[in-house]
Amino acid sequence: MDFGIRGRWAVVCAASQGLGKGCAIALAREGVNLVINSRRQETLDAVARELRALDPAIEVRSVAGDIGDPAIREAVLSACPQVDILINNNGGPPPGDFRDWNRDDWMAALDANMLAPIALIQACVDGMAERSFGRIVNITSSAVKAPIDVLGLSNGARSGLTGFVAGTSRQSSLASRNVTINNLLPGAFDTQRLRGGIDKAATNSGRTHDEVAQSRLAAIPAGRFGTPGEFGEVCAFLCSQQAAYLIGQNVLLDGGAYPGTF
Repeated sequence: MDFGIRGRWAVVCAASQGLGKGCAIALAREGVNLVINSRRQETLDAVARELRALDPAIEVRSVAGDIGDPAIREAVLSACPQVDILINNNGGPPPGDFRDWNRDDWMAALDANMLAPIALIQACVDGMAERSFGRIVNITSSAVKAPIDVLGLSNGARSGLTGFVAGTSRQSSLASRNVTINNLLPGAFDTQRLRGGIDKAATNSGRTHDEVAQSRLAAIPAGRFGTPGEFGEVCAFLCSQQAAYLIGQNVLLDGGAYPGTF
């Protein structure tokens, strides 16, 4: 299926590995020009070369730095001739006990996982509406639907972004102008972050990596972890011409782990 977005320009945040890289790869295969961002320039440059190899006709630009920094956001946006597609993504805050968190911990989580994506949305949506095309996908977490007790910082910040999107995406000045905003909620995907979490849990529990991994797989009806590639393909669909009627939704991609009806 041709998604009808060849030649568009996309900004993809946290694109050097994992789910962000999966999204960048899927968009590159659709012929989308890219501005990619992550913290490390060397890693980002390697990904940029990989993306260009997928389609020599596309242009790929890289801007390194923390997307939570307003100056970096400005540099990312300045590198993009026009933002047709925005993929908001950032690493989540660390797990812990809410009794140990102070105001600085909360503000860091909010800056990274709520306020930074809102700032990018704010900077892009009016231009999208003027051009009668815009796709915004926020990579959040399955914990938005099924909160995890030790991820309180992430639960709070990402739920705040979810509430913001629920209202903003339905503004007629955007929705009627072919600008869509949706959230993509990953469950357990085979990424460096997941593997690191399994290693930590194994160390803390005295079990092996494989034992912890198998216990997590037992809770996933699909019987496996997701891949960044298939996550990226779903993201690319949300950015397609065909997804123009999909607005303000939380698309859960978790191999069936969430047991609820709604």
